[in-house]
Amino acid sequence: MKFEREYPRTVEAHGVAWLLRSMQPSDREGLLALAHSIPEHDQLFLRRDITRPEVVERWIAELEAGELATVLAVRGPDIDGYATVQPDRDTWSPHVAELRVHVAPGQRGRGLGRVLTQEAFALALSAGIEKITARMTPDQASALRTFEGLGFRVEGLLRDYVKDRTGRMHDLLVLSHDVARFHAMLDAYGVVDALGD
Repeated sequence: MKFEREYPRTVEAHGVAWLLRSMQPSDREGLLALAHSIPEHDQLFLRRDITRPEVVERWIAELEAGELATVLAVRGPDIDGYATVQPDRDTWSPHVAELRVHVAPGQRGRGLGRVLTQEAFALALSAGIEKITARMTPDQASALRTFEGLGFRVEGLLRDYVKDRTGRMHDLLVLSHDVARFHAMLDAYGVVDALGD
């Protein structure tokens, strides 16, 4: 599976410009800094604990092996957010990928999450992905509204699925989006492709 998008590219939202580019092994420290800036509760719906250097190392290894794609939004030396698309290639669902999007707390509310999610859609489509899933806890109302506004729908609720560092249990929502259908709808209505270059 090959992801094909042209980077770097500058995008703007709410008067702020970001450079979108592919993640590189040299981004290790910047990603750890971003991870440590994310509130602990928000880290609960991360599939992995990316505050740990060894976990970021595995992420980089998977990136280099072509098992996933990650696009970063940067301003100067700072990584303000990322979107990762990870296909489910070794299962019965090779047409499905998991989406992970995170934005630095200081950059939230500026449309960057939406920009990164749309970019993830384009990455997914370039690799032949038809459906994207995402996870979050039910109390992450702002993130849930953003994802639902982009066409994601709740598919299921997993009770007591996540345990935080204090041992407290949290429910987990699983959302999905049919990206192929979404793209076809844009084309059918002649809408300017928000996912394009």
